[in-house]
Amino acid sequence: MSMRLKGKVALITGAGMGMGREASVLFAAEGAHVVVCDINKKAADETVTLVEKTGGQALAAVGDVAIEDDVKRMVEEGVKRFGALHVLYNNAGVLWKDKDRSVLETDGEQWDRVMAINLKSVFWVTKHGIPCLKRAGGGSIILVGSVSALAGFTRAQDAYTAAKGALISLNKSLAIQFAKDRIRSNIIHPGIVETPLQAPYLTPELRAEFNAGIPLGRIGQPRDIAYAALFLASEESSFMTGAEMIVDGGFMAQ
Repeated sequence: MSMRLKGKVALITGAGMGMGREASVLFAAEGAHVVVCDINKKAADETVTLVEKTGGQALAAVGDVAIEDDVKRMVEEGVKRFGALHVLYNNAGVLWKDKDRSVLETDGEQWDRVMAINLKSVFWVTKHGIPCLKRAGGGSIILVGSVSALAGFTRAQDAYTAAKGALISLNKSLAIQFAKDRIRSNIIHPGIVETPLQAPYLTPELRAEFNAGIPLGRIGQPRDIAYAALFLASEESSFMTGAEMIVDGGFMAQ
């Protein structure tokens, strides 16, 4: 590894599995200390173990990203352990295809919970994390949007889509507000990615449909998104802010 994140501390939400776990291991291999945030303690501990097996350092910070007090505490735990924060990777998100559907079918409680995890969590992480980035002399904020925010789909998932769309506007606001503090904010729009959360929905029929509809001919893997996040976390993207990075195998280019 080229140690592209040497000396940096990265806080990653939803790091107990899927894209967050993959990013945690990759960031650590590239020299970062990682604050592994997840609501599931067992999953967070497993990610820390994987990081440590590669020689990296990580801390499991357990809490609900939709709750301000939990986020504030997780940020404080990370700073106490590693001394600073340089990267806020807002990876946590949920897409419950069986419950999040059209506005005609989704109930208010479900809508609010999806919004809380996918959108309000970013509010709390940036609210409490940006002061740490300022003290560190700058840093990188990474948001995770979705191609669902860029195009309409017949399989509606309207709470998820609305939350991810809001992140596009928030990303631009953060980028402009904090550029003077040498803090950058960018958003990744993944296409379909095979994560533990999505795997139960990927029937053989759906897999065939996705593979046929993606120009590169395959569903994305967590490492595909982790590498995009690595670039945004590193100094290689130091002249990039307020931008949207689409990582979808060419789906949106059609």
